[in-house]
This record gives sequence, structure tokens and C-alpha cells, in this order.
Amino acid sequence: MTDVPMYVTSEYSSSERRITPSWSVAQLKTKMEPITGIPPSSQRITLKTLTNETIPIEAADEETTYLQNYPLAPYAEFQIIDLRPPSARPNFNAAGVEKYVMPEEQYEKKTDSVLAWKKAQKLGRFDPNAPSHEQAKIAAFAKEVEQRGIEVGKRCRVGEDDTRRGVVKYVGEVKEIPGSIGAWIGVHLDEPVGKNDGSLGGTRYWGEESQLKHGVFVRPDRVEVGDFPIVDDLEDMEEI
Repeated sequence: MTDVPMYVTSEYSSSERRITPSWSVAQLKTKMEPITGIPPSSQRITLKTLTNETIPIEAADEETTYLQNYPLAPYAEFQIIDLRPPSARPNFNAAGVEKYVMPEEQYEKKTDSVLAWKKAQKLGRFDPNAPSHEQAKIAAFAKEVEQRGIEVGKRCRVGEDDTRRGVVKYVGEVKEIPGSIGAWIGVHLDEPVGKNDGSLGGTRYWGEESQLKHGVFVRPDRVEVGDFPIVDDLEDMEEI
């Protein structure tokens, strides 16, 4: 099973690591100890996906629960939280210690550094076949669209909120949203409780100009397609 390049972060460290999906949760915690300094029994691990979803990595039996059961993706992030009380944690506060920082150009010339080893082994960002962080995010959003069956013309609801039902009107990139890459979903809500009229920054994605704000752009993980007909507010009148 192919290793997955991922980020590992904790209060004390941050690094890029290759994670093997066939590892059990218990194995992952054991391997995280020398990286983070946190004993396995004091670790709480969460997976932060490329769509910013946070998934706890926990199980009743951590020896027989494997990472392949979780949505690992290149350059997603494992966040390792230390459950020990502050008094029981090592003191890594080196604020008063004068530090030596090797110039970047000098470090890049070294042949016995971690950087040199990664270059030689073609690991991480030096792997010509590995997707970039940006490409991985784009692929993750595209996969989310496919898995959720999101297509233009389908009925949906936004954010699991039955009061925000509507129709998918657009699937794709929205360059008017600063710093965004990958797919956005444009939804025309049944009620004017959106953020726009189907246009952003002078670009019209659907419909005609209107003072009513029926439009909203959201990421795929917030859209659920299905049998969500228009809510008839007068339907309950028959029960009065």
C-alpha cells in the first residue's frame, strides 16, 4: 500500500512525514512519540482534511483499527494533542537561549543534511511524481464533488439546514474568491437568504441581476443533494 505524504503538527513540532495506511492507530501513536515527544497514552490525534474537516483518529481497539479506514490524502494534516497536564509536560521554552541559525544558502549546500537526503531519495516536494499541495487540494475537492453526486440542476440543501434548500447552479472554480483553489458549488436557494444573486466580482455564474440574494457559493462538503423539494409554507395551514 502506497505511503501518503502528510503533515504532522503538535505544540512542539511541525514536519512532513510519509504515513503508511496499513498502520494501526496504535502503531501511528508509537511512531509519533519520537517526532512529537508525546507518549502514545497521552496523545489525542485528529485528521484535518484538505477541506478543513476534522476527524478524530480513535477507536475502542486501536491495535486492530487501521489508518486505511480514514480519508488520508496527500498533504492533509495529523494534529497531535498532548493530554498531559502542563505540569507533567517537558519545558521546551528556550526563549532566553541564544540560537544559531544557519543561512539558508549554506544549508542547501550541505551534503549530510535532511534536505540533501530528501533530495537524493526524491521525497516530499522533491518527488517529481508527487502532487503538489495545491494539486492535492484541487483533487480532494473534485473527489468530494464526485462522491456526493453534486451536479448542476440537482436539488440540494446547504449545511444540513432544511431552511436552506435550493438547486445546484454551478460547479467549478470561482476566481473572484481570494486565495481559493478547487471546486466551489453555486446554489440558488429557494428563499432569498443567500449572499449574492448568482454573480461575484462582476462575473455572472447563473441567472439574471436581482436585488434578491438567492445565491450562495460553498465548498462541496457543505452540500447534500437529494430529495429536497421546495418547502410549502402553506401546507401546514391544512392542519389548523
